Amino acid sequence: MFVRVDEHPTLKLRWATPCILALMVGVAVWEFLLTVPARAKFMQEWGVVPAELSLQWQGSGIASAKLFSALFVHVDSAHLFGNLLFLMLFGFAVERVFRSRLVLLLFLLCGAIANIASAFLLTNKTGPIVGASGAVSGLIGAYLFLFPRASLGIVLPLGLYFQFVRVPASTLIGLWFLLQVLYTVTGTSISAVAWLAHVIGFIAGFVLAQVLKPLLYSNARSKILH
Repeated sequence: MFVRVDEHPTLKLRWATPCILALMVGVAVWEFLLTVPARAKFMQEWGVVPAELSLQWQGSGIASAKLFSALFVHVDSAHLFGNLLFLMLFGFAVERVFRSRLVLLLFLLCGAIANIASAFLLTNKTGPIVGASGAVSGLIGAYLFLFPRASLGIVLPLGLYFQFVRVPASTLIGLWFLLQVLYTVTGTSISAVAWLAHVIGFIAGFVLAQVLKPLLYSNARSKILH
């Protein structure tokens, strides 16, 4: 028997993306109320410090949890806003296909993988790695795998007017990914942004989406058999 799985199923409750958004905003509010020295200490305590990573793994499980806690800590409001925007754009779309618990797993795994790769490959070993960029990039990679023929709407400024156009998602995301690779190669010396985390997170999300997608078919078949 062949089971057709709808690419755009309607789920009664999509809780993963809203919960991630709420947690990111909640941590940011707490963090931004701190003084500058206290905020720096907060990022150092809850972010991933490459020089300490091996020592963290030799210690308690709480220390290793920084690979995940760092995803909810941001440097400033601009850093937070960018991640919130892309999370809303792509998180809800991916959650239309994957169940919420799989989206949460995808977010955390991509973020942790991006943090590990950044910690070992970046030259700065003492500064903390914080932010959800790697995890959000993973959702972008998953979106590209799930919706390769989708279109994304963008607004182009044309003089005094704005024109709304639809562009293939593969084109926009492909250009975005090439920029991340370019910044990874040339921008590490002039920017504090861990561009490498974007690249690694995107690749991890694309691959993990392929691994997780068969669960949709097994779940659909299980419902039919029961």
